[in-house]
Amino acid sequence: MLLKKLRLPFVCCVFAFAAAVRAEVAIEHWQTTTGAKVYFVHSAALPMLDVQLDFAAGALFDPPEKAGLAASVGALLEMGASGMTETEISDRLANVGAYLVSDVDDDLARLGLRTLTAPGRKDAALAVLEAILRQPHFAVEVFERERARSVAAIKDALTRPGPVAQRAFRAAIYPGHPYGNAATPESLAAIQAADLRDFWRAHYGAANANISIVGDLERPAAEALAERLAAALPRSVTPPALPAPPARAKSGTRQRLPHPSSTQAHIYLGLPAIAKGDPDFFPLLVGNYILGGGGFVSRLMKEVREKRGYAYSVYSYFSPMKQNGPFTIGLQTRKEQADEALKITRQVLAQFLADGPTAAELAAAKDYLVGSFPLNLDSNHKILSQIANIGFYNLPLDYLAQYPSRVRAVTLPEIRAAFARHVAMDELAEIVVGAAEE
Repeated sequence: MLLKKLRLPFVCCVFAFAAAVRAEVAIEHWQTTTGAKVYFVHSAALPMLDVQLDFAAGALFDPPEKAGLAASVGALLEMGASGMTETEISDRLANVGAYLVSDVDDDLARLGLRTLTAPGRKDAALAVLEAILRQPHFAVEVFERERARSVAAIKDALTRPGPVAQRAFRAAIYPGHPYGNAATPESLAAIQAADLRDFWRAHYGAANANISIVGDLERPAAEALAERLAAALPRSVTPPALPAPPARAKSGTRQRLPHPSSTQAHIYLGLPAIAKGDPDFFPLLVGNYILGGGGFVSRLMKEVREKRGYAYSVYSYFSPMKQNGPFTIGLQTRKEQADEALKITRQVLAQFLADGPTAAELAAAKDYLVGSFPLNLDSNHKILSQIANIGFYNLPLDYLAQYPSRVRAVTLPEIRAAFARHVAMDELAEIVVGAAEE
């Protein structure tokens, strides 16, 4: 009874908060004189400044024989630049309470800075970022040290069933495509220090940069900051070309890989599915919440865990990327029940594809996705992440404002049609690592 009394005020508060968040996230967009795209949100709530630069410089652009090159470049950016060692860079940032974050994923490389806006602190922190963008060292001795660490980490990962299954799954759904490649000791050994600098010049140019700025900064100051950072970047001629899109398999691959030390079977099902900006994104998002993205309320959890106890967790998700990102179902189960767990998982998916969700499931999914959306925008850092995503993937500037209404507009037929277009039972790759020996 108490929950029923609290439900209406709680929902009203959530939607009021959502409306407030949408009103606050006013994204301004322009280009620098050197061609970098800029996305800016003024936020005076805290005396903080968050800046992020994204480049089309992810693993998608690795040469096949040098998988790991993009990640190596991203890792070394802040390990020496413009006469500063990595220790000096770290110390200068620590002295003003700022910090850098760098990361490389399949599509992009990002370099971010968070600093206080007090002039002395902000200027010192930005000077370090500008120096890194202008003249990274890529010192041979640092590269060799980090390569040795990476090789050791890969060798360790390959002793564990989880990473083995993840690598096998990506290789199975992306044969011959960079999304399916993973760094190995051999591919890292093929990389030379000169390759890092060549990759940096080709991919980290101003015309290939997206600059996202959120914080206590007025528009003129943001424009000056963007010009300053873009001017520090190499003047690349054209952004790098994308490789050919991944091909969908005619029939699904099934692999069973032994792992004697594993007490459980690690299972993945999936296929290449959807790219960023695809009009089917919202039907797939809502439908997947019902299928396997909604935790204990999802069909997979109810059938695989609650009714049968085959897995502690089972989930599904879509990962839209620059090119068709994967649809993935994952679970772990005892070796001796892997076959039955797989059978039930496939049955749940097949029934969902055939019949779609119910009206009640659809209404509950929409309530959750709309009600929880403001949590993605409740800090400057989260807003920065959202506008960087909008900029890099060329999403509409009103994407955040339209998100709740786009979710609300999804219909049952749209979900069934979208899943039919992007998920086919006979094209699913199936990877099982650590299954019971037959």
